[in-house]
Amino acid sequence: MAVPDHLFVPMQKRAGHTEAIVRPQLTFWRQARIRLFKNKLALLGLIFIAALAALSVFGPWLTDQSYAKQNLLNGNQPPSAEHWFGTDELGRDVFARILFGSRISLAVGIVAALIDFLIGVVYGGIAGYFGGRVDNVMMRIVDILYGIPYLLIVILLMVVMGPGLFTIIVALTATGWIGMARIVRGQVLQLASSEYVLAARTLGAGPWSIIRRHLLPNAFGVIIVQVTFSVPSAIFAEAFLSFLGLGIQPPLASWGTMANDALPTILSGYWWRLFFPAFFISLTMLAFNLLGDGLQNTFNPKQRR
Repeated sequence: MAVPDHLFVPMQKRAGHTEAIVRPQLTFWRQARIRLFKNKLALLGLIFIAALAALSVFGPWLTDQSYAKQNLLNGNQPPSAEHWFGTDELGRDVFARILFGSRISLAVGIVAALIDFLIGVVYGGIAGYFGGRVDNVMMRIVDILYGIPYLLIVILLMVVMGPGLFTIIVALTATGWIGMARIVRGQVLQLASSEYVLAARTLGAGPWSIIRRHLLPNAFGVIIVQVTFSVPSAIFAEAFLSFLGLGIQPPLASWGTMANDALPTILSGYWWRLFFPAFFISLTMLAFNLLGDGLQNTFNPKQRR
């Protein structure tokens, strides 16, 4: 069946319409955010971390108990409406001590990760960009430091500086930046031969300008993933050292010290004293690892469309 010509109306062309972008452009960070929010496990880990951070800051207003207040008459009480997580042998509220311990764990994890980030990025960026003899000398120093057990460093620092939160942070960051430095060095070595780096050199850009404006921003995805994995490692290390008695000292509360104090009472049936510190240590590490896996998939070039 023939279609009449009067049904066809030619489209009017307007200036600029031919070059109009119908679909809005997505920036790199917006695409990364969309991919991250599609990862349910990573989003769940992020929500838990945010909730834990909020509890560590505003938690004291949720309970009228104090983490250091002792009441021997209420020693080793099971969880109840008055003491949500029970009490320890000195009658101190376990819930209040868990909240206070979250402050120490998150503070140690975040501060140690940031220091590792700063030292590792600078050290690895310099070694990877200059290469040659500079890279060889700097990496041999890294190999020597990597062979020193951090537990030995902690013990030496405890003798020199005394036990405490600052000593733990110094001990964890003394060799903790090595992994970050190696990752940054590998990324910089891979990106140093790229065309835009050669163009920047041709245009007269200096080494520090190339590292700051071209190399590190393109390696930022891998760097932020490594930072995310460094936080749970530092949290577990602090809990482990406190469990051994080398970390936070009483009356301050730490998840590791709480687990250490509760260990001899397990056979007495006071299960809540070990369960809640171990539960929060495990859940916090799981949340950071899930978030790290999500960020790794987010910044993976093979996942981009």
